[in-house]
Amino acid sequence: MATHDSTWEIFLHVRIIMGVVVALSIARLLSGASRFIQHPSGAKLSWIHLGWVVFMLVSLVHFWWWEFWLSAIKQWTFEIYLVLFGYTIVLYLLCTLLFPDDIKEYRGYDDYFFSRRKWFFGLLALTFVFDLADTLVKGVGHIDRFGVEYVARGAAYFTLCGIAMITPNRRFHAVLVIGSLIYLLVWILRHFETLN
Repeated sequence: MATHDSTWEIFLHVRIIMGVVVALSIARLLSGASRFIQHPSGAKLSWIHLGWVVFMLVSLVHFWWWEFWLSAIKQWTFEIYLVLFGYTIVLYLLCTLLFPDDIKEYRGYDDYFFSRRKWFFGLLALTFVFDLADTLVKGVGHIDRFGVEYVARGAAYFTLCGIAMITPNRRFHAVLVIGSLIYLLVWILRHFETLN
């Protein structure tokens, strides 16, 4: 059985590895967004695309704050590590989809984003599966803390992502990104101001 000191060392090790991937994700978003300042006459902007960029940036900051609860884990396993590492990989892939290396073959970010929406929303739906697994890793008490809303939130996002994969309707996508960003900010302020 692991001692408290060795458990804390494992937690720090996992946090460092996850931190590197989260940092790369944030760097990808910031680097991509800075292109609009560096080359204002470059690729045509899309406010729906930019909305998802902001959503992902807030999600990454929230994810890193939320993951401090991993410090309460008493028994680390490779399976727990794989869940956490898989979660961070999916978040990174979402960021690379938002800002690919090159979009010259597209008319702008709107054209690019909608051509890749199946990948983006498929991976976004997968984050809610990983989020549930991550929450269970921290203990059933974490699900109880958020109540029925937590499960309903995950199911709703999973369904909405499925619809977003299928429909190219700009109005649906506009409402989805605005609603998602507002809900994410309200969710964080309601539940995560402190880690108590």
